[in-house]
Amino acid sequence: MALGTSLIVLVTACASESGTRSHPIGEAVQGGVLRFATNSGPGGCIDPHQSPADIAGFIARPIVDSLVALNADGTLAPWLATEWAVSEDQLTYSFTLRDDVTFSNGEKFDGNAVKANLDRIVDPATKSQLAANTIVTYAGTDVIDETHIEVKFSEPNSAFLPSVASAYLGIQAPSTFADGTDALCTKIVGSGPFTSDEGYVLNRGIDYVRNDDYDWAPGNADHTGQAYLDGISIQEITEESSRLGALTSNQIDAIASVPPVNVEQLRNTEGFEVDTAAAPGGNYNYYPNNQSGPFANPVLREAFRIGIDWKTVVDKLYFGVFQPAKNTLSPSTVGYDETSESSGGYDEERANALLDQAGWTERDSEGYRVKDGSRLVVDHPYLREYTREQRDTLLEQIQAGAKKLGIDHRIRNVTIDQYMADLYVGGYDILDFSWQRASPDALRTLTDSANIPSPPDTYGTNLARYSNPEVDAALATALAETDLVAQSEHYATAQRRISSDNAVFPVYVFNYALGRSGKVQGIRFEPQAFPTFYDAWIAQ
Repeated sequence: MALGTSLIVLVTACASESGTRSHPIGEAVQGGVLRFATNSGPGGCIDPHQSPADIAGFIARPIVDSLVALNADGTLAPWLATEWAVSEDQLTYSFTLRDDVTFSNGEKFDGNAVKANLDRIVDPATKSQLAANTIVTYAGTDVIDETHIEVKFSEPNSAFLPSVASAYLGIQAPSTFADGTDALCTKIVGSGPFTSDEGYVLNRGIDYVRNDDYDWAPGNADHTGQAYLDGISIQEITEESSRLGALTSNQIDAIASVPPVNVEQLRNTEGFEVDTAAAPGGNYNYYPNNQSGPFANPVLREAFRIGIDWKTVVDKLYFGVFQPAKNTLSPSTVGYDETSESSGGYDEERANALLDQAGWTERDSEGYRVKDGSRLVVDHPYLREYTREQRDTLLEQIQAGAKKLGIDHRIRNVTIDQYMADLYVGGYDILDFSWQRASPDALRTLTDSANIPSPPDTYGTNLARYSNPEVDAALATALAETDLVAQSEHYATAQRRISSDNAVFPVYVFNYALGRSGKVQGIRFEPQAFPTFYDAWIAQ
């Protein structure tokens, strides 16, 4: 998510590229409601303590503050905490907290509030799919007094400060926890610059109003006090041409994910701009089930990875806005190892030889490979209702590439409930998702065997169901290591082995492309490449 003093981060690169500005940048002004359209929804849950979704962190951020914030140079800035220190054994993090903060429901922020939040995150009843894993060795919080706490770990955790700076460990009003997890999926209460009385409405979005009492901005913000905007209205417009059309017709002020085919056009349209941010963490990858089914055979994993021309598919579909991925992690992630990039590239001839070697030598009347009377089938549950970035079109092209190899890559459109059911029991051969995280610890959440989903005890995110003791050891050592150079070596070891095992199929590197009216100014990006709106304003 974000990296701090004990681990200097390669901060996400952000750039603004635009055509002629019809409204020059001037002094920030207060007022107006920013109308923003996303390309997907959070799947029914915006609580970042529960949900691992990128969009959940984005929606929660205007409402929740964090203990610390990340500076552009990778150091930490104060926020709800004014000071912090780490013990020599890296097991205790001491924080001094602000004494003037209140949640929007009038509840006092203090040491007990922090403890309640961290305890709730690791409580199995929360069923946290991301946040709990970022503080996996959390042992409890000692409240010294209202403004002093000590957060304890059973083992060193170099990813804690990065994690605590993110929305996923954002601080919510403890009294709301009694409402239960379902209620918090639609409405959360924090101390942030905006509030939402109604909360999230499925398939519609969420409306925020300014918190007029806000006076504790993060230390790296461009201003202090209240937000400039009167409010924000976030709508879900999943159809790409409709979302772009809403922007260019001035029905919307800014949009997420400008369609790649339209990025250059919008950049050259007077009165509009495109801001881009390279997303760190996991790329948009395909995760083959390494535990069961056809991809439990490493030969078939290699054949699928080298037998499909991923680069050509990505280049033609995304016009350079997204680049072909060569590793599980994005190149903008600190600790990225270039030596682990996919070697050999596209080799259809070798892929066919590998499939023959695995015994799939016969073909049926439709051209699919057969062995012992059974067709070579790959089952791919797919959430079409949450499609973004033309991933459905990409999938169809991958399906066509697989057919050339004689593999029946079956796309099974499922509901979110069926998807989650399949996910937790390994009822699939391959799944796909992206994983924006500013910390290289993203690799542990994606590939450590301890994170293989196994409810009701583990709601993990190792959907490749990959288990390799060498990788587990390297990731555990990296988590305990605070020296950046040494830590990077451990992450590199893990990346190289994951690549050689063909445990993950890298697809493309995600870059956030935000389109906006030239009237909209001050939108910033968090290190995970999420846009934030505290400093945003609208020219009158």
